[in-house]
Amino acid sequence: MTTDGTKRMLELDNVHSYYGNIHALQGISLYVNEGEIVTLIGANGAGKSTTIRTVSGIMHPREGTIMFDGQPIHDVPAHDLVGQGIAQSPEGRRIFPRLTVRDNLEMGAYKRNDAAGIKEDLEMVFTLFPRLAERRTQMGGTLSGGEQQMLAIGRALMARPRLLLLDEPSMGLAPVLVELIFETVQRINQTGTTILLVEQNALMALEVAQRGYVLQSGTVVLHDDAAALMKNEMVRKVYLGET
Repeated sequence: MTTDGTKRMLELDNVHSYYGNIHALQGISLYVNEGEIVTLIGANGAGKSTTIRTVSGIMHPREGTIMFDGQPIHDVPAHDLVGQGIAQSPEGRRIFPRLTVRDNLEMGAYKRNDAAGIKEDLEMVFTLFPRLAERRTQMGGTLSGGEQQMLAIGRALMARPRLLLLDEPSMGLAPVLVELIFETVQRINQTGTTILLVEQNALMALEVAQRGYVLQSGTVVLHDDAAALMKNEMVRKVYLGET
């Protein structure tokens, strides 16, 4: 619990992660309070997706700690973290192309055994993404890029996560779909789901987030409220495209 009574859901302390001998995360420290949208921004190779992969259990840090709800999770396998309340919508969507939309969504609930709750959440996802409802019997691989992104997010929501990890949800999408995705991210957050968002589109990310971290070469170089980051000269020049 923080001094203002807010519950700290996720906390990384001095996390170092590697790809073989490549030192990808070099002492990352950050936190996410319950109910927040927190975004990670930075250039390609800055360590944003590696941070998400390390939190989700796909990778394990060689040094440092990751706490979720006050419990250490840095050694917990990814599939067990889903059961604890952490779900990821990965970069590149990674849906199952030969399964139907409905089957893809049901794969997100593989750790659950509450049939009534799963049915309820299916309808929730179809309400959130009406296009998926229209295509529920269509194969995932035949969907457009935007529809596949909706499916990836919907699949993650089927795990009923308390912490949703979103990795580049706007990648490769037309501007009108980018706006739709970010509107949906805000709606998901308003239902009580905490979100850690990795996003190349820094402007859109900072518009929906409460706080943000700027990563460079595997380290945090700046952390502030999202509104303050949008006014920061370095952020405006490097990440918001201002001259």
